[in-house]
Amino acid sequence: MKIYTKTGDTGTTSLVGGTRVPKYSLRLETYGAVDELTAFLGQLHDSPEVKPAVKSLLVNIISRLMDCSAIYASEESVQSKVPQITESEIARLEAEIDVIYAQIEPLRAFVLPCGHSVLSLCHVCRTVCRRAERAAVRLAQEVELPPLTNKYLNRLSDYLFALSQQLAKELKIEQIKWQPAV
Repeated sequence: MKIYTKTGDTGTTSLVGGTRVPKYSLRLETYGAVDELTAFLGQLHDSPEVKPAVKSLLVNIISRLMDCSAIYASEESVQSKVPQITESEIARLEAEIDVIYAQIEPLRAFVLPCGHSVLSLCHVCRTVCRRAERAAVRLAQEVELPPLTNKYLNRLSDYLFALSQQLAKELKIEQIKWQPAV
């Protein structure tokens, strides 16, 4: 089987359900941003500084993001047939955030998204997640989406920020504080 189908050569693609839409549609923008996020999370997963327990969670997160993409790529009539995000997945992220914040000092200033490549990558993941969430919120204004899907993206961006803080502590990286211009 060939990887190319040539069906998208004219600038359209098929949703799950068969409807063809322009490649610039909000659905594609949304699941494209999620796809980009999964790739960056894969890079984060492969960073040697990331411990096995976090790597395992990242594999789960990437899998849940594939679920989100399937939802965003599906016509409303078939959304119930694709994997769904559950409250337990959101609770898992919240529990991870709570564990991290119980172990680190609270931030007293904004920090810059730099200082070490793995911290910067966490921030890239966080900001791509926020972009995906913004697109998903716009999409939810146009089509009915399962509400937990967008909630998951919101919680995930919080987790990614918390993870950057955890990694800074574990790697003994002093984060660079924002110095606003006066």
